Amino acid sequence: MSHQEERDITGVPAVATFALSLRYGKQLALNNVDLRIPEGAIYVLAGTNGAGKSSVMKSLLNLERPHAGCAEVFGLDTVARGPEVRAQIGYIPESHAHDYGWLNCGQLLQHVSSFYPAWDHAYAETLNKAFDITLGRRVDTLSKGEARRLQFVLALAHRPPLLLLDEPTDGLDPLARSRTLAILAEHLADAPTTVMMSTHHIGEIESLADHLGVLQTGKLVAQLSRDELRTTVHRFVLDVPEDWNAPTELRSLDLRRSRTGRELQGTFIGKQADVRARLSSSGATVRDVSAVTLEHAALALLNDGESRP
Repeated sequence: MSHQEERDITGVPAVATFALSLRYGKQLALNNVDLRIPEGAIYVLAGTNGAGKSSVMKSLLNLERPHAGCAEVFGLDTVARGPEVRAQIGYIPESHAHDYGWLNCGQLLQHVSSFYPAWDHAYAETLNKAFDITLGRRVDTLSKGEARRLQFVLALAHRPPLLLLDEPTDGLDPLARSRTLAILAEHLADAPTTVMMSTHHIGEIESLADHLGVLQTGKLVAQLSRDELRTTVHRFVLDVPEDWNAPTELRSLDLRRSRTGRELQGTFIGKQADVRARLSSSGATVRDVSAVTLEHAALALLNDGESRP
């Protein structure tokens, strides 16, 4: 099926990659990644360090060009239409460093605003106050936390329809993280926005996120909506015989027996009815089933990805 045919059937997602592959020398950073982010979604991209999260974002910005496959933002090819694509994106990179360190914060904001026709100067002033930006401070004298807050202003002030946030709360203390996420939530409530975010603090965005993607050594091993996660990843409490082992066909993780050996708790991946049936046929009695948090689901899918060839 062609890319055009797929768009005709499913509609145009905010972000789509088609067999996206990227190399750094001999190292394969992305391996046939087929990412789909619906418009308006808040999509968390989870993965260990080096999994390829930053490479995906740089490919969407055309800062890195794939050696195979392609990427689209709102239906625009990121290579052929790079400037148009970047105009619709607010980006916070993993790095805190700025290329214009000799400028003060006010000068940098003025410089960046000239690249975005949609830049909202009044909103930028509001964000400066909310993030406590000192406009006269030289950028290269800012702490990590101050630099990160400035990056949020730069990313949000033109109200882009797509935000790419790469470890956006890194460098912020717990109080600053809480305030920053509250400002982000207010922004999302006021301006329809699609968000793709990578973070090691998934628990902090539990209430915001509605889609999860899991990267494992450059491969997208899972991609589910919040509703799909609720029906796919569960925590089970079981009564089992002393010599019981989980059926090999079940995708099970972090199984723990009680001291008596009769009770077992663990996470199972799969449709609940199917998992229940297989557990029952193996001699286990299901005592309780509960949903898991987004962070727990991400860890379970990461571990599952590592265990599969």
